[in-house]
Amino acid sequence: MANVQYYDVILKPIVTEKSMNAMGEKKYTFLVHPEANKTMIKEAVEKMFEGTKVKSVNTMNMDGKTKRRGMTFGKTAKTKKAIVALTEDSKDIEIFEGL
Repeated sequence: MANVQYYDVILKPIVTEKSMNAMGEKKYTFLVHPEANKTMIKEAVEKMFEGTKVKSVNTMNMDGKTKRRGMTFGKTAKTKKAIVALTEDSKDIEIFEGL
């Protein structure tokens, strides 16, 4: 496994209608490094966002989509998605505040 630091784990937040509705339940969705495990994701969220306490982490491996250009077929890159649930007494994550 590659040497993945905590600042390399979370790549970007996922902003969809479904993920915005889950924010009311203190669940946040992120695109994460494909080799990151649940404990690495938990540590990264708690270090990057002050005052947050992670209750649970759910991860999903997303296969690449098949794309076509003319007669040639190819696949996009595989990704990994994480849904992070925070505890009740935890602070909210600020990057989602203005959305």
